[in-house]
Amino acid sequence: MKTAIRWTAVAIVSLIVVVPVWVVVAYPLEYTQRVLSWGFADVYDYQKFPERSMPAADDAFEFEHTVSETAIKAQFEKSAVTNGDLDTFLTDTGTQAFIVIQDDTILYENYFNGASRDSIVTSFSMAKSFASTLIGIAIEEGHINSVDDPITDYLPELAERDLAFAQITIRDLLMMSSGIRYAEFPFLNGDDSKTYYYPDLRDLALNQTKINGVPGEAFLYNNYHPLLLGMILERATGRSVATYLAQKIWQPMGAEFDGSWSLDENGFEKMESGINGRAIDFAKFGRLLLNEGNWDGEQIVSAEWVREATQPAIGLPDDYYSKGFYEFNPNGYYKYMWWGKYRDGEPNDFTAAGNYGQFIYVSPHKNLIFVRHGEEYGVHESEWTNLFYDFASGFSGGES
Repeated sequence: MKTAIRWTAVAIVSLIVVVPVWVVVAYPLEYTQRVLSWGFADVYDYQKFPERSMPAADDAFEFEHTVSETAIKAQFEKSAVTNGDLDTFLTDTGTQAFIVIQDDTILYENYFNGASRDSIVTSFSMAKSFASTLIGIAIEEGHINSVDDPITDYLPELAERDLAFAQITIRDLLMMSSGIRYAEFPFLNGDDSKTYYYPDLRDLALNQTKINGVPGEAFLYNNYHPLLLGMILERATGRSVATYLAQKIWQPMGAEFDGSWSLDENGFEKMESGINGRAIDFAKFGRLLLNEGNWDGEQIVSAEWVREATQPAIGLPDDYYSKGFYEFNPNGYYKYMWWGKYRDGEPNDFTAAGNYGQFIYVSPHKNLIFVRHGEEYGVHESEWTNLFYDFASGFSGGES
């Protein structure tokens, strides 16, 4: 017994000594410091990272506003999830902003837990849907030839390291099916932490990625994909990704407030997560996609791209999605960094989704946009999209 205790003590002491040494050798000091001192990500991390500004539009777009809280609450409160009181539910789930828009009219807009209309909220992985849309614009403008281009046409360093990267296309990145290895955990050595905290994300994606699958065969949510897409956008357009977003989307859609995109320490956008703005401006991105890329007569992104990006792929392998996929997205699919939900005989719903329950949810058959930002999920993440889906299914319109 004493021998076992002695060896246990030796093992613990060894871990205390060896692990910090291994960490210092294996990773940049700044990365290790961030992981150990910041811990898990939260919605206020935008205050810690450098950022690149995205100026507001000279002429801000404003939705119409009709007070319809009674009708909105009545519809949401039919769900067992809200437990009969929408505002209490939103408060208790850590919600910051909650907006419902139909036919360009705000029917419900409220803020909770100390947030207000001009509070900065962050995108987390909603940023991926913005990145996807920028790829569509870059193709339309001729900066990128096609989604079927090998990524090594733009990032030849990858092929120099491993010729297998030449088999991966831009489409594979957009579909989250590149075959690039991705393991969320363990925390310090996991790819979730690396792609979030690493001080040089370009170096991380170009030099530390490995392939362990066949492109196009299986869905695997992977934060290296938006990093690689970001570098493709940089090289193809000759601009930073935030600048391109500001010029092509943020200002043309009439953003009311300045936004920003969080950066690593080398001035590269945190492509997997880091767009910061106000909820009402995120709602305008939903309007852009709802209207198939058209903004009051100006075609910001082609209608063909929007349909291609948000509607399901055809001919995927039967085992393309794992069982866990449907736990997060029941009755759903994933296409070009948008989460979709099927509807019978109607256009499918689609959403940009981020950690802790950041959502821009679009239901075209009812011309509805939902925006939710929060400090936490508060309920299982799938409950939010189910709530929006069910609302749109049963809602006929608000009172005027």
